[in-house]
Amino acid sequence: MATEWRTWNVDDARAHVRAPLADDDKYSRGVLGVVTGSVEFPGAAVLGVSAAHRTGIGLVRYIGPRNVRREVLARRPETVAGRGRVQAWLLGSGIDPTRRSFLLLGDLQHALADGVPVVLDAGALDLVGTHTAPTVITPHLRELVRLLNAREIPSTIEEVRADPGEWARRAAGELGVAVLLKGATTYVCDPSGNHRVVTAPTHWLATAGTGDVLGGILGALAATHHGELAGDAEALTDLAATAAWVQGEAALRASTANGGGPVAALDIAEAVPGVVGALLAG
Repeated sequence: MATEWRTWNVDDARAHVRAPLADDDKYSRGVLGVVTGSVEFPGAAVLGVSAAHRTGIGLVRYIGPRNVRREVLARRPETVAGRGRVQAWLLGSGIDPTRRSFLLLGDLQHALADGVPVVLDAGALDLVGTHTAPTVITPHLRELVRLLNAREIPSTIEEVRADPGEWARRAAGELGVAVLLKGATTYVCDPSGNHRVVTAPTHWLATAGTGDVLGGILGALAATHHGELAGDAEALTDLAATAAWVQGEAALRASTANGGGPVAALDIAEAVPGVVGALLAG
């Protein structure tokens, strides 16, 4: 039987964003911990942290190399450097898994031991299954193929490209986590059989750093809604689909502001508040 995919739309996304209330503070609005970026790819940390802030979170804590931390704070000085209580983690963006230091691996494992919802990207994808917290992985096609083959689930780029939704579904079942497979059409699913599909409204999204922006949006939503995620696989899947939808709409807004022309990843991050505001306005 063919898998039925639910197309995620504006009404679905609207149900998964919220404005702060009068009695909210920065902690009740959500705290996201971020371990991303590297000497080779410092921009990934800047993009993810920027996107998280622009999605409407209360606080972002950043852990990473000193030079990357300096760049993050220069761009987003409201970020708090160092450990502290968090309600979700974003891990791995801009990290080469073959070049992780002992210190970095320790930071990643410490975060995974927290037991709070986790977004695993890029250089932390191979850590899936080493913890029990609610988890969503956000690979692109090639990363998914590498991850599946590493878990002795034979696949090729050609096979996954021919039927990405089915491979995302299979990965969710085999790995036991929610999967967000990035692309012009993004497939989001979980082991419980929830299937979402998000079609990008503009192909200008296909540029460097947009995956880092997506991670920041999703991490922020996971932290903001952390109380809903314990024991509810569908809630995390819905937030992941919402993050992909918000990212696509932000890219479209940024492109429209440029006369329909190209956008860079940071343009997309900066357009996120307008998308969230429009959703809240109904």
